[in-house]
Parts: sequence; structure tokens; C-alpha cells
Amino acid sequence: MQIGSGDNQFMSEINVTPFVDVMLVLLIIFMVTAPMMVQGVDVDLPKATSKALKGSEDKLIISIDDDLKVFINEQVVSVEFLTQKLGAILENLEQKSVYLRADKKVPYGIVVNVISKIKKAGVDSLGMITLPENEDES
Repeated sequence: MQIGSGDNQFMSEINVTPFVDVMLVLLIIFMVTAPMMVQGVDVDLPKATSKALKGSEDKLIISIDDDLKVFINEQVVSVEFLTQKLGAILENLEQKSVYLRADKKVPYGIVVNVISKIKKAGVDSLGMITLPENEDES
């Protein structure tokens, strides 16, 4: 708008230069800070309780005790042959579900290794057996 002119017409153009400058600065800030947001995030996982699941009578349970021994139900199995033995057992079952029970003292890496061997055997469903939060351990 011009002051003092006799036209009394509004200016129909918007000056977008400041808007573009602000947007470019914001774009640069987001490009610099986005990679920092992905790395080094500390995660505090929550404790959760859940209701007990109804299971079938023929449960196939893989257990890892505190001595790092692996069991299929009550039979001791070496970790190297777990995939082969579990695969042979699962051939005769129509429902390929397995439950994993690991002692809390077993290192996470060993549990993940056993889980990968179980999945390689062709398991469709893998459940984790835990104690309820309010129950004391024996």
C-alpha cells in the first residue's frame, strides 16, 4: 500500500522473500539435527504384566538354565544341534509353536542365538514363558 497516493488500491503482491529465507534456515537446522536424534537414544523399557495364555496340552518347551544348558522339554540338547533336532520334532506336528523359558541370569546374546536357531527350524509361533510380577521366584 502506498501512502499519499490518490489510487486507494491495495497491493496484490506478497513479498515471499522473508518467508523463503526463514524456510531455508529451518530446513538447514532440521538437516543438521535429524541424524543426531537417531543415534545415542537411551531406552528404559517398561515392566509389563499380562494374563496367562491358554496353551495346548502338547507343549514343546525349550529351556535354558543358569548353566547355559539347552533342553527340549526335559532332554538336554547342544546348541549346535538344536535346529536339526527341533526340525525333526516339528515335522510330525501340525501346529509348529514353541515356548522358550530362559533363566534370568542367562546373557541376552545366548537367548537371541537360541531364538535364531529355533526360527531356523521352521517354528511359526514362539512364546516366552515368564513368572508373573507378583510371584516370588523359588
